Amino acid sequence: MKTLAAILALTCLAGCDSQAEARLATPVEVDGDMIPAALRGLQGNAGRGETVFTEREQGHCVLCHAVEGLDAEFQGNVGPDLSTVGKRLSREQLRLRIADAQYLWPGTLMPSYYRTEGLNQVATDYQGQPALSAQQIEDLVSYLALLDGDAT
Repeated sequence: MKTLAAILALTCLAGCDSQAEARLATPVEVDGDMIPAALRGLQGNAGRGETVFTEREQGHCVLCHAVEGLDAEFQGNVGPDLSTVGKRLSREQLRLRIADAQYLWPGTLMPSYYRTEGLNQVATDYQGQPALSAQQIEDLVSYLALLDGDAT
């Protein structure tokens, strides 16, 4: 029985990701370690994405991550340095990591910013809502995709 469960789990990781699709704010197709299409068909803006990355009222990614050359105080070191993330990961891979990191790494400290189901300790006013909108995630993807280690 454990073998069958392992096979089913691997099969889902390879492409039948209805589990991840069902717990996100809007329907998406998950393919392996990525969400191939932009959320809600939206186009991201890297300038707004940098704001999402740094502002406490938005993603506040700098709390855990650092980016070389970014004008932000107190950059974190809990998560990986993202100075070259645009060289390492595609937009599609970035999108899933932001939308639902816990799908890829159960138990990770990284929040799943577009999930609405299967969350713990969510205040009543915020239940059923993602932490970031589809537009904020697409903006963040656009910003992170530009990070290639050439600090400006």
